[in-house]
Amino acid sequence: MGSVWWTGLGSLVAGAGGGILAGLFGVGGALVLIPMLALLLGLNQHQAQGTALAAMLLPNGLPAVLYMRRMGIVIHWALVVTLTCGFLPAVWAGAALANLIPEPALRMGFAGVLLLLAGRTLLQKTPAREHPSSVVPVPYGRTWLPGLAIGCAGGLASGLLGIGGAILMIPLMVWLVRIPQHEAQATSLVLMLAPIGLPGVWVYARNGGGLPWLALGGVAAGFLCGAYYGAILALRIRGPRLRQGFAGLMVAMALLLILKGA
Repeated sequence: MGSVWWTGLGSLVAGAGGGILAGLFGVGGALVLIPMLALLLGLNQHQAQGTALAAMLLPNGLPAVLYMRRMGIVIHWALVVTLTCGFLPAVWAGAALANLIPEPALRMGFAGVLLLLAGRTLLQKTPAREHPSSVVPVPYGRTWLPGLAIGCAGGLASGLLGIGGAILMIPLMVWLVRIPQHEAQATSLVLMLAPIGLPGVWVYARNGGGLPWLALGGVAAGFLCGAYYGAILALRIRGPRLRQGFAGLMVAMALLLILKGA
């Protein structure tokens, strides 16, 4: 009974922590959720990634999508379709590849990704206010090929590392399709409303003894509540401090994972 109680409590804490930081920093909560599941519940890297990917199947971004639509932000529906076509097979392939990689190597690889993201975040300059009229999008007839490539990149990262593919897809959409940052974020959020990570979750569930379903329920409940309060908190903390806090968090999580695997 004590083990069940701790699993439920630990998964709620991990889910809430991931949700708060997702709402606070505007990134996929799996970046924080995966290390927390490994550290709080003792899940191995494969289980932690599969559980985080399964928790992301919920339409957590729906309130943000509805808000963006009310604010008049454009959602590129044709691009959503091509991104989905690239994402679905790639997330399955990424998850299959992850299950062929030994757990220590996968853990160290994930820690390396966290450190790279921390460095990128610290070096990123605060952008000037972007005006949509200053960006000339690629014509819709020519978005299907870059859309497929972007979807494949996001799906592969999502399946291989258990993270949301938006962290790759958003900058790639801005770069390759030339749409404004806020439109890329809205398009990515719409893509993630559907359970497109399901092929990857299925692979993780079939391998390594399945997923901890009790923990998954607690993670999902904690994440939904945490994301709401994280978004409120984000409105009160702005500028470089928020970015520096995110980078520091990534470094801390990476170091903890490295020490745990040592």
